[in-house]
Amino acid sequence: MDSGKLSCGNEVSIHRSTAADIDVLMGVYADARRYMRLTGNATQWTGGYPSRAIVERDVAAGNSYVGIGADGEVLMVFSFFVGREPNYDRIEDGSWPDDGAYGTIHRLASTGRMGGMLRRCVDFCFTLADNIRLDTHADNGPMLAAVGRLGFVRCGIIYVDDGTPRVAFAKRRPAVPYSAGRM
Repeated sequence: MDSGKLSCGNEVSIHRSTAADIDVLMGVYADARRYMRLTGNATQWTGGYPSRAIVERDVAAGNSYVGIGADGEVLMVFSFFVGREPNYDRIEDGSWPDDGAYGTIHRLASTGRMGGMLRRCVDFCFTLADNIRLDTHADNGPMLAAVGRLGFVRCGIIYVDDGTPRVAFAKRRPAVPYSAGRM
């Protein structure tokens, strides 16, 4: 699986963020926080979350990705890594579908300039992992609707570092249908 650059249709390419992107990423996150407040999500991403230090850490670790439009404008940012997410070790009101390896999407934010960013993010992440997990706040109506449309399964409630609950979801990469007679 390639973790480089991927074109995801409608003139969007996704690649790892660099230190040069950080100021733009912080602006996208600030806009996303404002959008959350406007859509009734007053308690997620408070206190300036994600902080510049978190974004810098994501970039340095190679876990920060950016979606770029044909015009070169940043359309979305997200963090993705394959491996254990400690906050997912304890899940209430449900369970994970399996104990296999997984990748985790965190901190997805879009400029709102183009729709379908979660789908593009998920399509890209499926090039890196067969099983994806993510979580969001119960008040994040737009994200809850989007993960449902994409076929994510609600698995239960997890708690993030500050102790607040999040609704947890998982999805396995769809199998490629077998076509008899083809090799």
